[in-house]
Amino acid sequence: MFRRISALVAAAAISACGVSPEPARAGYETQASSAYLYDISTDTVLVEKNADTPLPPASMSKLMTLYMLFEALRDGRVTLDTTFSVSTKARRMGGSTMFLDETDRPRVEDLIKGIIVQSGNDACIVVAEGLAGTEDAFARQMNARGLEIGLTNSTFANASGWPNPNHRMSARDLGRLATLIITEFPEYYGYFALEEFDFDGRSPSNRFNRNPVLGLGMGADGLKTGHTEEAGYGLVGAALQADRRIVFVFTGLGSTAERRQEAEAMINWGFRQFLSKKLASQGDIVAEIPVWMGDHQRINAVVGSDINLLVPAVGQDSLETRIEYRSPLEAPIAEGGAVADLVVLAPDMPEKRIPLVSDRAVARGGFLPRMRASTFVLFDKAMGQVQSLME
Repeated sequence: MFRRISALVAAAAISACGVSPEPARAGYETQASSAYLYDISTDTVLVEKNADTPLPPASMSKLMTLYMLFEALRDGRVTLDTTFSVSTKARRMGGSTMFLDETDRPRVEDLIKGIIVQSGNDACIVVAEGLAGTEDAFARQMNARGLEIGLTNSTFANASGWPNPNHRMSARDLGRLATLIITEFPEYYGYFALEEFDFDGRSPSNRFNRNPVLGLGMGADGLKTGHTEEAGYGLVGAALQADRRIVFVFTGLGSTAERRQEAEAMINWGFRQFLSKKLASQGDIVAEIPVWMGDHQRINAVVGSDINLLVPAVGQDSLETRIEYRSPLEAPIAEGGAVADLVVLAPDMPEKRIPLVSDRAVARGGFLPRMRASTFVLFDKAMGQVQSLME
């Protein structure tokens, strides 16, 4: 049983198919060289600054190493208790480490914690060699897998994010990777909230998670910091408040203090400036659309699933909507098949396009419907000629 949609959408204008330009995101200012803020719950980009520019990601790219390790866990190639050997290359690795040596046989779970909390470059090499034989082979696998999961502006030269001109990621790609980790591997995501880990008591000075917003009561629960001289200070972060989950990325800041301030600012802005609004429910009728050459002359375009949109807290009543479809629709039409788009525009927000579906199946008509349609076409052409002669 279908019911009519709210007055807001019922009043929408009907137009021919077309794509409107995406409005610029406004209202958030940042000194970061690149930034990206995404609301997972409503699939909405809230901030983007140089979001598709490949930049040095530093240790934030360790998320790709972890993603591939999580895939190996899911596939059953390893378990949390699987042990890996430590090569001399891993032991000699500089920067942040777990202080592993060739006598160690760390478990996969220890390596996950060491990468997340201690940002262990040595742990990344151990994982790379354990899964692919060599770090170079693992980097090639990272590049291939990255393209498969939609990281279109990323190239990987190593497992740790160690400076290399061929090691680059965009803020959008980092945000997408974080989103995949959160949604595909909830059983492992909890490791990102660990605030302290010290493998075998070897590194008391490097046992604290560098994520500056963990434990601040803001809902922050991951993911990974990064810093090199070339990249500056950056963070891929995530936070959950009520039923909303956001992911944010920024890089290129000048200090740890700036990184902390930027993280708090993005979380506050993402949650305080927007609210989730239910626009329509599954089954709501949005429009009645004429059908061409079918055994029914009209179908109802209905909402396929509940529509929850993120809208600015100020200006939430300033939504503009329209319905776009090709008129008339030509049969056959499948029940539940896409027949139109509901386009929603809110101030300073990206255009949102929601597919609408048919409430019934329409078979291609027999002789009489085809004759009727042909008659209408001939009539329209004749009227057009008459109108042309009169002008």
